Amino acid sequence: MTLVSVVGATGRQGLAQMRQLAAAGYKVRALSRSETPDLGGSNVANEARVIDLDDESTFIPALEGSDAVFYTHPLQSPGARSELVGKMGHAAATVGVDRFVWNTSGWIPDQPGEANSYGANTPAINALFRSGVPATVFGSVLFMDNLLTNWARPFIVHEDRYVYAHEPHLEANWISLDDVGKCMTAALERPDMEGAWMNIGGPERLKPTDVTAALSRVFGREIRYDPCTPEEFGELLVKALGDSMPEESRAPMAASIADFYHYNNKSPTEPFKVDTDYMQRRLPEVEFETLEQWAARQDWSDDAHRPSAG
Repeated sequence: MTLVSVVGATGRQGLAQMRQLAAAGYKVRALSRSETPDLGGSNVANEARVIDLDDESTFIPALEGSDAVFYTHPLQSPGARSELVGKMGHAAATVGVDRFVWNTSGWIPDQPGEANSYGANTPAINALFRSGVPATVFGSVLFMDNLLTNWARPFIVHEDRYVYAHEPHLEANWISLDDVGKCMTAALERPDMEGAWMNIGGPERLKPTDVTAALSRVFGREIRYDPCTPEEFGELLVKALGDSMPEESRAPMAASIADFYHYNNKSPTEPFKVDTDYMQRRLPEVEFETLEQWAARQDWSDDAHRPSAG
């Protein structure tokens, strides 16, 4: 049975990736900083090993024996993105991994030098492809699962407000983390996806009022859009990270998040939009769910398991 090692297994993305791998019949190895990772009570991982992305010496022992690797870049990471991604790719190539699949957690520019954090994806993808490991890269533009986080869900559930930093005109192809996991899993059986990168998103292009309409139907009551400023949103996210973020990093992170949303609201490149016709031609085996379908199957209760900042 093919063994896939999932880096960042205890996070929201890693948990969804492991669910989809297990559902497709793959053997799963959970990689995190803990020998006994908190997987939310799920039994989708067949085994676990320790990896510390701050310690390059842990990479090869963690990946040895893997047929494939799923990689999620950490929100807080040391050094340049391209440096860490390149090192991970080199370690995977050294142990003979057949496919390395990276979800960048953001839009991939179609030209170099793109402003804001997106521009860092281009050199990181190049570093991965140069590392020698057969690789596939997906750029997922905006996660439906963000609505379940401790910086979004309480407003929806307890105050009937959808609070986000999107301007009313902004359209976005929200995608579920399970669908991201399905795309990554599909790539494992696709020789034509080796050396490929593509942006992925959900099947609908939604404005904020479209989001509230879907949520209102699911909850059976009106959920209204209550936009906040990018600065307010940055403070919300940093507060949600709690003690996991050092005090000296909090103000710079909040400012970075604010800049990110100012950029996304105004950018002519429209990085929250995806060419879904092209996406579905490339990935016909993946059936993407709508925001309403996703929301209807979630546990919105206060006591549901949620990873850090989730």
